[in-house]
Amino acid sequence: MTEKLIDKVREYIKPIQGRNIDVSKLRNELKIDPNSPAWEGIRVVVHRLVEEKVLKPSGRQDGIYKVIIQVQPVQVFGQQRERRPPFDLRFPRDYDTKMWLNFAEFITMREGDLITLGGVKSKGKTTLCLNFCAENIDKNPVLMGNEYTVLVNDRYEPSPRFLDRLDVMSKWVNWTDDRGFDKFTLLPIREDYAEHIIKDRINIIDWINLDASELYDIGKVLEEIKANLGRGIAIVALQKSEYSNDPRGGQFVRDFSDVELLLDGFGENPDDILLTVKGVKEKNAPVIGKNYSYTIVSKGTKIINFREVIKCPDCYGKKWKKQGNSNIPCTRCKVTGFIDA
Repeated sequence: MTEKLIDKVREYIKPIQGRNIDVSKLRNELKIDPNSPAWEGIRVVVHRLVEEKVLKPSGRQDGIYKVIIQVQPVQVFGQQRERRPPFDLRFPRDYDTKMWLNFAEFITMREGDLITLGGVKSKGKTTLCLNFCAENIDKNPVLMGNEYTVLVNDRYEPSPRFLDRLDVMSKWVNWTDDRGFDKFTLLPIREDYAEHIIKDRINIIDWINLDASELYDIGKVLEEIKANLGRGIAIVALQKSEYSNDPRGGQFVRDFSDVELLLDGFGENPDDILLTVKGVKEKNAPVIGKNYSYTIVSKGTKIINFREVIKCPDCYGKKWKKQGNSNIPCTRCKVTGFIDA
């Protein structure tokens, strides 16, 4: 009896791996007679499947079990394996010099990698996202953004600001193919991003918004995004508080980021940006902790005057220095905390 019953249970749970089952519901689904020995025998079967690591108690309540996803070992050697080269991701450029942001040459990107852009409000997250899209336009990137689309008469349309920026950038970017169709894919997505990732493509998300009470969920969101990339890349913008060394979500963001970039203001000009390379998983030169500055112009579309900066030796990056018993503005760095390297 037990062997026949366990075979029926195995067949039933095979298509629902990863989900929970209820012993009571299992009896109903298998049409087990309450007066038959199988009614209580189902518990013996479930216990055996737990020992075999096919099921595990959910921990929520008695009688609920999770169906463990069955996996097969992956053989690494003993057969021919393709060695995939680094992912050819083109970083944004300085519009005047036409040179890519020079820290990019020190970073190796691989298929399935995730870049996070943690930025203070209105400090260039969208500028970088659109420039990443522009530089990689021939790879048909995917754009998802809170401010890229609007709902009009039950249909989504590109937002006026998004269209305006594309018009400005069209002077140096060809957004369409020979037939006039988009060379990128715009998705009107504001949540559940992982479910809409397009496999094997560059997916750019500008930006992920979570309630303050749910910031710990960002790690799970980023993990699921990475799991759905296939051989693609994700570039994800996140909000960051001013003066914070991390985007909202902190360590949960760092756990899944292959490249972390932080964006802050730089001095009194709101269009001057300080970019910090916070973390890089694979690099070919020291780059972590380096700082760069640039200016955003032309309605948030162009990057100019890109250069490396270092902490001011007079004020040690504090923007103010001691003079007697008072603190005075540092004139050497013009109260930015940094000077050109």
